[in-house]
Amino acid sequence: MSTSKASTAPPAVNKFYFAAWRWHFYAGLFVVPFLVMLALTGAFMMIYSDIGNELGMAPDVVASGPALPVSTQAKAAIAAVPDGLLTTYIAPESSTRPAYFELKQGDATIAVAVDPYRGTVLNAQDEATTYRALAERIHGTLLIGDTGDRLIEAAASLSILLIATGLYMWWPRKGGLLAALLPRLSTRGRGLWKELHKTTGIWISAVLLLFMLSGLAWTGIWGDKFVKPWSSFPAEKWDSVPLSDLTHASLNRSPLHEVPWGLELTPLPASGSSAGTAGVPQPVVLDTVAQWAAANGFAGQYKLALPMGETGVYSVSIDGRNGDGFTPSDDRFVHIDQYTGNILADIRYAEYKPVAKLMAWGIGLHKGMAGTWNFVFNLVYIALVLLLCVSGVVMWWKRRPAGAGRLAAPPMPSDLPLWKGAVLVGLAIALAFPMAGIAILCVLAIDVLVLTRVPVLKRAFS
Repeated sequence: MSTSKASTAPPAVNKFYFAAWRWHFYAGLFVVPFLVMLALTGAFMMIYSDIGNELGMAPDVVASGPALPVSTQAKAAIAAVPDGLLTTYIAPESSTRPAYFELKQGDATIAVAVDPYRGTVLNAQDEATTYRALAERIHGTLLIGDTGDRLIEAAASLSILLIATGLYMWWPRKGGLLAALLPRLSTRGRGLWKELHKTTGIWISAVLLLFMLSGLAWTGIWGDKFVKPWSSFPAEKWDSVPLSDLTHASLNRSPLHEVPWGLELTPLPASGSSAGTAGVPQPVVLDTVAQWAAANGFAGQYKLALPMGETGVYSVSIDGRNGDGFTPSDDRFVHIDQYTGNILADIRYAEYKPVAKLMAWGIGLHKGMAGTWNFVFNLVYIALVLLLCVSGVVMWWKRRPAGAGRLAAPPMPSDLPLWKGAVLVGLAIALAFPMAGIAILCVLAIDVLVLTRVPVLKRAFS
């Protein structure tokens, strides 16, 4: 950004407005491509999960009498994956849907869909190769690992700066609140795009903030380093229960996040003691654990993870944000000693910390998992986000002087110090969201050290 004088601006113009507009413009240059990508991949993942399963596509089945024992279904899945190690059973979503089994094969996780009534394999696929998994990796990392995660975190953080500066600029000063909430469709040209951009932004700002925060919860800096550590479920609630060196995150055995956000950093209980309360009768095997789950509140799609190692536990779970339950408040995780069958831990949504509860709902709503209304709402919201991005680009294009070989950024009043106006908002956001702070500092450094000193660049970015 350059700090060229706003000599062309009317003398009475609100200097803070121009400062906010300039920050809004430059933040938008970085954020808009990411918002478009996030909206399109998010819509794809929602639709994919709605017509199939996050684990892969498989046809419906015809219910015919009682289902086969889970162990019999598992044998069919194991036979389909040479040298595969069975790790998880995912119960059918309904009587007409297949069961899924996850098996580790080298570094891959293979999801095998099995007809629960006939024991036939319907599909077997590496979970990392589904279109759904590809969309999630683009959505989360741009397919470039941690670098992509950091770029997306910076974009999501700067989106909050866009929301703050946008609301400041468009907050009704004349004409009342109604003028801000309803576009004047009688206008033409750039004015019409401006009305659409303004009104769309105001209507979706609260939801956009929710979506950005819930998405940031999965990022490597703000999520993993700042928020998750002090919002995780406290394992010390499990009195006299031995704990494993592994955390719940070890149950994420595929590219998908299969463990609730608030539990990932919490240690797992360990098998091999007399701790816990009576649960699964002997023998403690896949079939008896599944029978216990069905008799103790686990219905529809739920996950049953098998023990990992000598101290591993059976883990039976429902996670609303993955479509297991009807709502995130249905979340439940039960850990069972693989030797005694004792219940070592029974974690429910009500026991989550406040932030973890908010994130359970935020992520569930983010993914459209809270019912048909949530799915439809998200599709409409995504369309509005795309309209917001397109209208912003069109406004800029129509405002540019004809034939201008420069960005034609909004001017910054020359006598407005950096510590005033919209910059204060930027600094506050930088303190709350580290990647936004890094991005803002980089822009300021480039502005002061490069753009103001190189005439060609100064003109191009003015």
